[in-house]
Amino acid sequence: MYNIIVKPLISEKMTRITEAAASPKLTRIQRDKNKPEPKVLNRYGFVVDKRANKIEIKKAVESFYGVKVLDVNTMNYSGKVKARYTKAGYLVGRTNAFKKAIVTLAEGDEIDFYANI
Repeated sequence: MYNIIVKPLISEKMTRITEAAASPKLTRIQRDKNKPEPKVLNRYGFVVDKRANKIEIKKAVESFYGVKVLDVNTMNYSGKVKARYTKAGYLVGRTNAFKKAIVTLAEGDEIDFYANI
């Protein structure tokens, strides 16, 4: 058996999505135009094993964090070939290939990645 969850995905984009779920705030423009409050998505991102499917990811997150998962979206990223010119000549390499999972939790559930720090 392999580890399904490799690590939580902590990036600027995922942090924005997660923080919007924790405390949705209206911008000045939204308040001025009387727009409705933004929809709370309650989503969290994880880098997962490339062989894992959505059902296995859902079970792993539910058992590890003790939350109720409603939906799982996955995306595969293949290793891209990158090349560059250097003083030593033309170098060619590959980036890491990984699979990303965006997990939607039930209303009221929350994951705190920084609790153990």
